[in-house]
Amino acid sequence: MKYIEVLFRLAGSLGLFLYGMKVMSDGIQQATGDRMQRVLGFMTGNRLAGVLTGVGITAVIQSSSATTVMVVSFVNAGLLTLTQSIGVIMGANIGTTVTAWIVSLVGFSLNISTLAVPAVGIGFILKMIHRKSRTLGEVLIGLGLLFLGLDFLTKSIPALSAGAFGFVGAFSNLGFVSTLLGTGVGIVITLLVHSSSAATAIFLTMTFNSVIEFPIAAAMILGANIGTTIDAAMASIGTKTTAKQAALVHILFNVMGAIWALIFFRPLIGLVDLITPGGMIGAGVTTHLAMFHTVFNLINTLVFLPFVRPFAALVTFLIKGEGEAPGPYKLKYLSGSIQNTPEFNILRAEKEIRDMAGIASSIFAQFRAALENIDEEKAVVLVEGLKKKENLADEMQEELARFLIECSSHPLNQRSERRISQLLRVITEIEDMIDDCYGLSIILERGIKKELIFKQKEMEALSPYAGLVEKFLAFVQAHLGTLFSEAEQEYAAELKRQIHRSQNKLRKLGRKRIEAGENVKTELLFIDMVRRIEKLGNYCYHISEVLSSR
Repeated sequence: MKYIEVLFRLAGSLGLFLYGMKVMSDGIQQATGDRMQRVLGFMTGNRLAGVLTGVGITAVIQSSSATTVMVVSFVNAGLLTLTQSIGVIMGANIGTTVTAWIVSLVGFSLNISTLAVPAVGIGFILKMIHRKSRTLGEVLIGLGLLFLGLDFLTKSIPALSAGAFGFVGAFSNLGFVSTLLGTGVGIVITLLVHSSSAATAIFLTMTFNSVIEFPIAAAMILGANIGTTIDAAMASIGTKTTAKQAALVHILFNVMGAIWALIFFRPLIGLVDLITPGGMIGAGVTTHLAMFHTVFNLINTLVFLPFVRPFAALVTFLIKGEGEAPGPYKLKYLSGSIQNTPEFNILRAEKEIRDMAGIASSIFAQFRAALENIDEEKAVVLVEGLKKKENLADEMQEELARFLIECSSHPLNQRSERRISQLLRVITEIEDMIDDCYGLSIILERGIKKELIFKQKEMEALSPYAGLVEKFLAFVQAHLGTLFSEAEQEYAAELKRQIHRSQNKLRKLGRKRIEAGENVKTELLFIDMVRRIEKLGNYCYHISEVLSSR
């Protein structure tokens, strides 16, 4: 019964630690969400920029697993190339060492229970008194819960030292076998808790309480680096080939890093001892472990960074691209097992919405090209082809709406909440736009079948009018990932005015031809087509209005 009680206490302590880490991460993400969304441009720079991005993101969200899952998602969506993703994955391994430093420098050097309770209290007050201070309050609450969990963990582990963890100490004098055993235990514990940060905190606590010795704990950290790849591997299931390749990058990078570190294990420990001040007693040993974690990941990154392109070629060879089987459009919300990254998932949704706008542009471009030279057979082929695109757009609208609603169910700041509301409106406008684009092709097909042929003069007048709408479509698509500036909104308004003026002229042209005795059905068809084309310009302007509101 005693061990059962202690195990429950250990589980509760670990749960409190993980929950505190999640609350703190959510609070930081809400506070920095807008800036985090802007890092994508930096992330797609050179390999060093990718590494720095990975370090920064992981330091904020406190989870290398969440970062790599996000990277897999971005590669799957086409926001990142495989080569660009490698640097970010490398940086994520460095960023995850921040947790070890927080735990080692604060958790074992101070009476953390005296800090944790006030942090939770102050954080709760800040969260309740004003919306602007809510995120800071959540960060303090998370930090307090994290340290409370660590305090309970520190008190729970000694009670298990002779039992549950005693076998590790029993095999601590077997040389390299002990190191391999420690690595294996590190893998297993990380797979169980689904967080290398939490696993590292456990190893630090065990070492601080003399349950295990420093070399075994260092080997367990190497194992944690391997175990943490499970989330990226699971996230890549059902994704495109490039996303599977990005997940394999994470696995190979961590496994190959652990292999060379095991080969040079003693020299690596010697280097850590050389550069880390303080002894190996009490809190000093935890500082040595945090330094080992950092030094290993830094060296691993420096070793592999010059070989990014060969590394990309290797995983491309191991997972060869296959023809993606066509199927229903699906958009899966991906996140780490502990931390979510809703801000980055919004970025992914924006990219998919740009693709959806691209469908509208391509449908209209095909329709415009068909106006100049079409017969009944070509009209039937056109309608059939555009119908497939229209069906895809319907699927995209449904999936994107569901995806954005799922994003909104996670903690977000006010700007991101408003952004989701804007994007939901944009999706509806684009879907209506695609329906009308497809409707234009049906009108054209019906006119061809009834031999209602437009005159050359009408076609010459219609072409620049359709060109204005096509220009507006391209402009809106290019700006879907940003908020419209005042100048851009004025440009959109001017395009709308030009389209409206052209529409009035063309309708007058159609009415004059009716009065002149031309075929009434042909001219009414022409006027209907002009009206529907103007609606596309109205949709574009509505989107620009939605995206210009702050």
